[in-house]
Amino acid sequence: MRVVVIGGSGHVGTFLVPRLVEAGYEVVSVSRGRREPYRADPAWRSVEQVTLDREAEEAGGTFGERVAKLEPDAVIDMICFTPESASQMVESLRGKLRHFLHCGTIWVHGHSTLVPATEDLPRHPFGEYGIQKARIEAYLLDEARRGGFPATLLHPGHIVGPGWAPVNPAGNFDPRVFERLARGEQLSLPNLGMETVHHVHADDVAQAFVRALDNWGAAVGESFHVVSPAALTLRGYAEAVAGWFGKTASLRFTSWEEWREGVSEEEARGTWDHIAHSPNCSIAKARRLLDYQPRYSSLEAVRESLGWLIEHGEVEAEWKTGISS
Repeated sequence: MRVVVIGGSGHVGTFLVPRLVEAGYEVVSVSRGRREPYRADPAWRSVEQVTLDREAEEAGGTFGERVAKLEPDAVIDMICFTPESASQMVESLRGKLRHFLHCGTIWVHGHSTLVPATEDLPRHPFGEYGIQKARIEAYLLDEARRGGFPATLLHPGHIVGPGWAPVNPAGNFDPRVFERLARGEQLSLPNLGMETVHHVHADDVAQAFVRALDNWGAAVGESFHVVSPAALTLRGYAEAVAGWFGKTASLRFTSWEEWREGVSEEEARGTWDHIAHSPNCSIAKARRLLDYQPRYSSLEAVRESLGWLIEHGEVEAEWKTGISS
C-alpha cells in the first residue's frame, strides 16, 4: 500500500515514517522543505521525498490535486488546520483512495465535563485552534458517515519526545520551571495545582496512525484520542520532576490573578490555555478498536524529552543517580 504523509518531516513524522516503512508500506513524505528528521533512521533511505508548499498550492487551489497525482492508497495529513484546507483534500481525493487519516487534537473538547473524556462527548471548543480543529472533525466525520469518504481522525494530547520542549508543570513552555524544580527552589502554581495536562510521546502517536491503517474497518468514520494512559495534575507533575533530581518540590499556590503578575504575558497565556482546558482523555476506544498500546506514561515521555533538553544545554540541570521515573 502506498501511503503519502503530509508533514512527514515533523516531530511525529520522524517516528511515523520509519514505522510505516518497517510495517511494509511504500511511503511518500511531503514537506515544504528538506528538513532532516529529529532522529536519524535508515528507513528514510527508502522513502520518496516530495517538496510542496502547501500554503502556496492551496492559495492556487492545486494542493489537493498535487497530492492526488502521487497516486496514494492512503493519505496521512499531519498539518491541516482549517476546514477549507480539509475540503480541498476531500474533493481532490474522493473516490481515489482507501483511507484518509487526519491529525486532530484533544483541544476539540474545549473544557472538560466528564473525565476521563470519551470521544462521544459534546464539543465545547474555544480558542481559534480548537474551534477550527473541531470544525474539521465535524466535516470529515460527516463526509465519512454520509458521503462515504474514508476518513479517520486521531486526536493527540501534548506531544513530547527528543527535540521537543514539553508542557511543563506550570502549564507553559518556560524551561526555567524545570531548572527551579531541579535546584529545589520554590515554584508558584496557579490555584491549587489540580488542573491537568495530558502528554503523549511522538512515537505513541506514530503507533496509533499505523494501527489505524492496519484496522481500516474499525477506524473509518471514527475519531480516537491518542494520549498516554493517564493525565497529570500540575502539582503531581511538579513533585515528580523534583524527585528526579533528588529534591522535594517546594510549591506555593496562589490565585490566578496573583500568579499571572509574576510571569510574562506569553507564559500566562500558555498556562491559561492549558488549565482552562485541563485535558484528561480516555484511550479505551483506541485500545479496543485499534489495539493502541502506548509505550510511555506521561512522566516517562516527559523525562525522555527533558533528558534531551539537558543534554543539549537547553535546560541546566543534573539527574540524581539512581532515581527512576
